[in-house]
Amino acid sequence: MSAYKDAQAQNDISRNARQYSDLDLFFGKRVVGSDVNKITDIQAVKRSLRNLVQLNDFEKPFHPEISGGIRDMLFEPMTPVIAAIIARKIEDVIQNFEPRCRLVSVRALPDFDRNIYNVSIEFYVVNAPTELVDLSVMLERIR
Repeated sequence: MSAYKDAQAQNDISRNARQYSDLDLFFGKRVVGSDVNKITDIQAVKRSLRNLVQLNDFEKPFHPEISGGIRDMLFEPMTPVIAAIIARKIEDVIQNFEPRCRLVSVRALPDFDRNIYNVSIEFYVVNAPTELVDLSVMLERIR
């Protein structure tokens, strides 16, 4: 019984659920102390999804299998078929490597004037299944 009370006392949220946290990759300094900020729950999952989408082949040390292969598709001629392939690759990488989210939909819309893809990802975080989260990512090719 005492272990249960100790676990509840250490959680920041009212319900007894796992809280997801990651380091802030912008390395902002905390207001109190000299440590790096941490991001929690929805922000942590959104940051992880953005990193997964933008990850190249063999870019993650010791895990070459974690890659979406999306950057290669950005150099193909911009067509609705390529947009559908990009959306499918994003779905695959999220379903395979991000267990903290439950994916609802992925849409990749080509913007022919600016030569970019606007990607919209809708998902639920496993800890907060009542809140639908929308993440927008702009994909453009860079030399």
